[in-house]
Amino acid sequence: MKDKLEGLLKDALAELAAASTEAGLQELRVKYLGKKGELTAVMKGLGGLTPEERPVIGQVVNTVKGQLEEAFDSRAALIREQVKNERLANERIDVTLPGRRTVTGSKHPITLVTEEICSIFSALGFGVAEGPEIEHDFYNFEALNFPKDHPARDMQDTFFVAENVLLRTHTSPVQVRTMLKQPPPVRIIAPGTVYRCDSDATHSPMFHQVEGLMVDKGITFGDLKGILTLFTSQLFGSDIGVRLRPSFFPFTEPSAEVDIACVICRGKGCRVCKETGWLEILGAGMVDPEVYRHVGYDAEQYTGFAFGMGIERIAMLKYGIADMRLLFENDLRFLKQF
Repeated sequence: MKDKLEGLLKDALAELAAASTEAGLQELRVKYLGKKGELTAVMKGLGGLTPEERPVIGQVVNTVKGQLEEAFDSRAALIREQVKNERLANERIDVTLPGRRTVTGSKHPITLVTEEICSIFSALGFGVAEGPEIEHDFYNFEALNFPKDHPARDMQDTFFVAENVLLRTHTSPVQVRTMLKQPPPVRIIAPGTVYRCDSDATHSPMFHQVEGLMVDKGITFGDLKGILTLFTSQLFGSDIGVRLRPSFFPFTEPSAEVDIACVICRGKGCRVCKETGWLEILGAGMVDPEVYRHVGYDAEQYTGFAFGMGIERIAMLKYGIADMRLLFENDLRFLKQF
């Protein structure tokens, strides 16, 4: 048995010297020192020895086991050192190479314009209100004086989720929800994402709006004009002309379209403004008394105005962007300009 143990040690050391990976080393450890390994099998034969042979062979077994464990630990340390050296050789950094600049992001033009609009109206005392993008027909249409058979509904190109449930076509439902929650006075703007079935160079099926509402005693159309004139002058510059044209919206009466002098030609006439010298930027008007009826306001006591604008259109005019789709394509060559 002593010869068998010495032969086992010789074979183990030879295989150990040839091992080059930690995985291979682990396989050898199991083969010789595991619970079902070769050394364990030899130790099970100690019971068949005479009482005189047993302590002598037991001492040899312990010696062989100790030598094998020491050899395995030494080989494992050597393999780990070799792996580390190879990684250092392959992954070393050449400190003479030029550094890599960290690319920093910037705010999207839609975000920049939204924040600027909110900042202007916040300075005028308007709060910011938000509401759900999946809306009920009552808040999106009916409470805003859009009856079921109203032809103006055809202008909205609505995405319906279910019967009477839709993706909001404007942020005006936020105004309705606000008026249902609080009595006058109300002074809010409602920025947010809206959806319509429309897509071309100047329209997107998903876009952004900011709508505003002011309701109190004694509010007049003059207040509306003053607020919007101040807003446009701060957004586009004090030298930009402003005009209001009669229009129609179901939830305001009287209603108006608000134009600014063309930011490209400064009112002289060009291709962008179709030689008119003017560009439409938003719609506005005095809140229709029918809207007050739906929210429980006394139309005899309170008056107010509402307005709404597309943020993409404002961004296109402010930054001279010709195609709205550029705002949604996420082309870094375009976005990094902002």
